[in-house]
Amino acid sequence: MCRSIKPLHNYRPPASDDEVREAAMQFVRKLSGSRTPSRANTEAFDRAVDDVAAATRTLIDSLVTKAPPRNREVEAEKARARAARRYAE
Repeated sequence: MCRSIKPLHNYRPPASDDEVREAAMQFVRKLSGSRTPSRANTEAFDRAVDDVAAATRTLIDSLVTKAPPRNREVEAEKARARAARRYAE
């Protein structure tokens, strides 16, 4: 999985539209193989980001869990600890 795409489900407060759009952008970038589309592909790229963001929002809003909501700060600290272990030399 692309490391830039973060889990968005089961957080308090819920994922914002900006977070959903950023994840959609990363997904489309990964699939298209380019960070920035050419002028000829900008419309298709933007439409794909919009479609993926809409599908992502629908999915996140539809998921159900009994687990307690995650804390963003705690999850960020866990990610920093994993990165420190991964890059420790």
